[in-house]
Amino acid sequence: MKKLLLLCFLLFAFALTSQNNTELSYYLPQNVTYNTNIPTPESVIGHPVGKWHVTHDKLVQYMYALAEASDRIAIENRGKTFEDRPLLLLTITSPENIKNIETIRNNHIEATNTDTAINTKNRPIVVYQGYSIHGNEPSGSNAALLVAYYLAAAQGNAIENMLQNTVILLDPAFNPDGLQRFAYWANTNKNINLNPDPNDREYSEVWPGGRTNHYWFDMNRDWLPVQLPESRARIKTFHKWLPNILTDHHEMGTNSTFFFQPGIPSRTHPLTPKLNQELTAKIGNYHAKALDKIGSLYFTEESYDDFYYGKGSTFPDINGSIGILFEQASSRGHIQESDNGILTFPFTIRNQFTTSLSTLKAANNLREEILKYQHNFYKNARKESAKQHTKAIVFGDEKDAAKTFHLAEILNRHKIIIHDIKDDFSIDGKNFKKGYSYIVPKHQKNSRLINAMFEKRTTFQDSLFYDISAWSFPLAFNLDYAENVATSNLGEQVNDLKLREGGVSAKSDYAYLVEWHEYYSPKLLNTILNKDLRAKVALKQFSLNGVNYDYGTIMVPVQNQKLNAEDLYTFLHKAAKASHVTINGVNTGLTQGIDLGSRNFSRLEKPNIALLVGDGISSYDAGEIWHLLDTRYNITATKLDTKNISRVDLSRYNTIIIPNLRSLGDTETKRLKEWTKNGGTIIGYRNTVKWLEKQEFIKAKFNKTDVPAKNISFEDASNFRGAQRIGGAIFEAKLDRSHPINFGYKNNMLAMFRNTTIFMKPDSLSYNNPIKYTKTPLLSGYISKPNLEALAETVPVKIKNLGKGKVVAFTDNTNFRAFWYGTNKLLMNAIFFRDEL
Repeated sequence: MKKLLLLCFLLFAFALTSQNNTELSYYLPQNVTYNTNIPTPESVIGHPVGKWHVTHDKLVQYMYALAEASDRIAIENRGKTFEDRPLLLLTITSPENIKNIETIRNNHIEATNTDTAINTKNRPIVVYQGYSIHGNEPSGSNAALLVAYYLAAAQGNAIENMLQNTVILLDPAFNPDGLQRFAYWANTNKNINLNPDPNDREYSEVWPGGRTNHYWFDMNRDWLPVQLPESRARIKTFHKWLPNILTDHHEMGTNSTFFFQPGIPSRTHPLTPKLNQELTAKIGNYHAKALDKIGSLYFTEESYDDFYYGKGSTFPDINGSIGILFEQASSRGHIQESDNGILTFPFTIRNQFTTSLSTLKAANNLREEILKYQHNFYKNARKESAKQHTKAIVFGDEKDAAKTFHLAEILNRHKIIIHDIKDDFSIDGKNFKKGYSYIVPKHQKNSRLINAMFEKRTTFQDSLFYDISAWSFPLAFNLDYAENVATSNLGEQVNDLKLREGGVSAKSDYAYLVEWHEYYSPKLLNTILNKDLRAKVALKQFSLNGVNYDYGTIMVPVQNQKLNAEDLYTFLHKAAKASHVTINGVNTGLTQGIDLGSRNFSRLEKPNIALLVGDGISSYDAGEIWHLLDTRYNITATKLDTKNISRVDLSRYNTIIIPNLRSLGDTETKRLKEWTKNGGTIIGYRNTVKWLEKQEFIKAKFNKTDVPAKNISFEDASNFRGAQRIGGAIFEAKLDRSHPINFGYKNNMLAMFRNTTIFMKPDSLSYNNPIKYTKTPLLSGYISKPNLEALAETVPVKIKNLGKGKVVAFTDNTNFRAFWYGTNKLLMNAIFFRDEL
């Protein structure tokens, strides 16, 4: 027994020692010689790989050192993150290929543009290898140090042949800001005597953690929407090269092992070709052999899926490539206890490194088969789309050019051809106005991607989804659209996409009017109010000078302002241009409808906003709101940490936004309630609704679903429970456009995203239900039948008075992942028109 204990102690001590002094030989293939002129990671970053978590600055330093030393590497900086960190890409291949890289790229792309049979014998395969899109899943980026070193320094016929036949696009850090944040946390909490106890502070990051980027976005959901700078850089690279394989290296729970795709077969999107999954499985055999060789446990086809095309492992599948997800059990620091023994950081790095190399081996051995697959993918896509060569999709909003532009911008980033419309036209009761609409021919190279972005789907093979089940872009943008429009409506192809010019139509000595429909109208109003100018909102419709002004029109009178008439005009013109909004100058207050001096124009107050963040708050939801206010509307919001509520002066703010809330202390709750009663406005989202009801900020009743588990085995219990969730689907709601919460919407119907099962019953007074789901609300996505029945004719928002203040409670996120432009205005209305609600 003593000998056994001694052996366990020695093994544990060895694990601790090797963790601090891991040699390159632990990671690298044996029987390979390495060029001594190529710097090792340790010689540049100052420590062995795995001893410390590499910071992004050191990662960048090493990659530049490698590129300087190796004729196999070209390096480029494709842009910068929100925190100004570089977004590097290393192109790694043979020296001969480096010299001819643009010719190789052009030939590679040309093979996807032709229907003529291609010669694959001497063409390199292109592999994009990307690491740690979640910053606190760092084994990937740390493995990138080793992958880059191996590809630069390894000698011999095997690697030279591989490099001749392969172009590797190595992206060492998908998420530089998050990686830096997590490395700081793990390194500053590391003990000299490594502690594997999961309760140690090292393994419990402070809010918001390092998973996300600067604005707390999960960037592995942004491959399709492309709303973030990091995403835009990698998507530009993707479409520039159209890689044959893209790998996405992640981490999962500490007690897991290692996962590689394919995932669960029934959860693959129907638009993904069957051959894609077959090739994924073939590549998987190489991972299995490589992991078997080093004794690492793994699993496949038991988890994860290939459904939502906005993830790194799935986006390639709709673009003729093969996406591969790797998930490594996470040490979440330097060493940690797990169900599979002591899990060390170097061990996690080695698995990521090993499967990086097995990917390259698979790519080379399957090179011609995969190159032919990509060629045939685009050939078949053109053949399919040719059947609809006279058809196109039109989308637009005759009142909102900016929102329309931003959808066109996404299509443009994905190399989808768009046109202006030739002339104004109407179809199915929808008006499409030139300059406010775009048309997409169905017969084009990326037709399958178009289908994926515009589809509405309500039937599914499986009822479980790793992510959302619906993302139809025209619905997300709340745009009018039609799918089978004649191509005779095509105008000029759009090659230089620009936002519409803003400005003032004419100088006035009386008043200026701004319609509230445009996406950036809140940005303009915020600029006006920040200048301490008086502005009012129209609570009713009216007409003036042949223009019909809708609910929510903003009026800026000329008299009694802090600026004289000339300076006011100059200021408004500049602000309108910056906001891409048109302001109409008018010279009379006499209208058809309410006159400009009517009591139905209500004076607006400058918003002073606090956004609750910190423990108890979902960082995703908070980040989406922060990003919306800060980057789109130039609205400053104080990020108020939940731990500080009890000691700050809340009277500084007239609006407090509470994103998805899990919990809040009694003292903090009491202070928020007193502040609201004294005239403040609370805007709450998702689980905050239940908290607001429980804490008696609002009175609300909810529909509940209770689905009995009949004939469900223990094995299927988790799947049964999962099927009762709403992972993310789109539903139709009817609007009362006269209500201030709906100002700026021109249609009576609105597509709303939801991923909660909070079903709020309507008020007995119909005018207190400004937004209400229809009787058959499902537009796209999965929802169980009981949940759909519970959702029908409920309300997604409740607005109540509390003392002198207001409470606005949304059951779901109106700012989802930065691309749900269509419902952003609901938050803006709650902020700017809070006194009118």
